[in-house]
Amino acid sequence: MSMSGSRVDFAFGAVHRLRMACQVVHKQYLAGRPLVIYTRDAQRLNAFDQLLWSFDPVAFVPHVYANDPMAAQTPIVLTTETPQPPSHPGLPEPWLLNLDLECPPNAAAFTRILEIVSEHPQDKAAARTRWQHYKAANYDVRAHDVSGTHQG
Repeated sequence: MSMSGSRVDFAFGAVHRLRMACQVVHKQYLAGRPLVIYTRDAQRLNAFDQLLWSFDPVAFVPHVYANDPMAAQTPIVLTTETPQPPSHPGLPEPWLLNLDLECPPNAAAFTRILEIVSEHPQDKAAARTRWQHYKAANYDVRAHDVSGTHQG
């Protein structure tokens, strides 16, 4: 697959990056879309894991770490390692949600990459750098302003 085939969607203006990520994951889960969630930061991934269980009392989003025996049967997988698109026969192609401050390794293996950016200066600066890297690699990069949307 050529690099230029991958699309990257940046959501700018999130009030809370991880909380917004939970909502994105929930929405994709309801749509039947498998996701791989990546960051090298184990603490951030752990915080996201906890938040995914608790962000909404009625939203159930089954998810496991990539090294879990149930990973092959679970549509939402969390990893600090190089993300690999899992094979889920009969389901849509998996997308990659990047929670790292840098571009994910192996991004080209995914047809779609989701990026969420808060108003935090460090987060915004890192996102600008990722945006430039994706552009330089000929990804189809798109921006979405989510600052005016209801973010729970």
